[in-house]
Amino acid sequence: MYQTAELASLLKAAGDELRLSVLQMLEHDSYGVLELAKAFSVKQSGISHHLKVLANAGLVCTRREGNSIFYRRVSIAPEDIFSDIKKAIFQQADQLGLAEHYKEGLRGVWQERQDASAQFFLENADKLKAQQDLIASFEAYAQPATELLDLTEFPEHARALEVGPGNGDFLSVLSERFKHVAALDNNEQMLKRANETAKQYTNIAYHLGDTQSLPAHEPYHCAVINMVLHHTPSPAKVLADVSKSLLPGGILVITELCQHQQAWARDACGDIWLGIAPTDLEDWAKAAQLELGQSTYLALRNGFQIQIKQFYKP
Repeated sequence: MYQTAELASLLKAAGDELRLSVLQMLEHDSYGVLELAKAFSVKQSGISHHLKVLANAGLVCTRREGNSIFYRRVSIAPEDIFSDIKKAIFQQADQLGLAEHYKEGLRGVWQERQDASAQFFLENADKLKAQQDLIASFEAYAQPATELLDLTEFPEHARALEVGPGNGDFLSVLSERFKHVAALDNNEQMLKRANETAKQYTNIAYHLGDTQSLPAHEPYHCAVINMVLHHTPSPAKVLADVSKSLLPGGILVITELCQHQQAWARDACGDIWLGIAPTDLEDWAKAAQLELGQSTYLALRNGFQIQIKQFYKP
């Protein structure tokens, strides 16, 4: 009798157009109640009710980011007796695709996140390195990231991309290993700082923009994203964009904070996300048609943990 009621709750939760659209929007990202209310142009109380129904049915769960709560799809456990039904609901919702007017609302949420991050970097470019060193200095992860990079043999004419080069410290590593290097950043001040740091290297081109602006006709053999994803409005979208710009057989090396609850990092360093769970990173990469290679984890004295992961494009 209990299982029958649970099944009825699950089917009821999925039997609503708006709730199905919420599940579509949560395919790869997590969002707060206010963000979802804006994206769907509904009252906060209304979207909260729909989220409660989805949560009671075991279709969404929450994650805490400091004082904020974000909703995401559940990870379906193999022993869940309704696992096949939940998977079918997710798969069918994804195949239908999100309605265009909801996509527009979603882009608005991403833009708000991006604007907040860009404003922080604009105001704090001069002191950003000192603030970020409070969490994880470049020296803490440079060598292991380079070692993962060196596991792959590249052709002599190979091209590399670094997304968000920051102060440009890692550009020297790439410049010495690749014929052509592209440095991509959406903040003009940070791009100038990177250029100043690596000005002795003549094989680096600097591009102002985000990963959506990557040219399809210039694919790369390698891409690097160091300590950037927790600043981006949609890490999953960044991985999807970068994957499209990788040649078959190309690699992506990601250095990123593991998920944490030290909320001061948001104010001090302009973080959108308090780190990223390794399983989330791997799931987003898989959705972007990337395969996991080797991984390294570094525990820092201040309680933070860094993950360095290598992905391949088949």
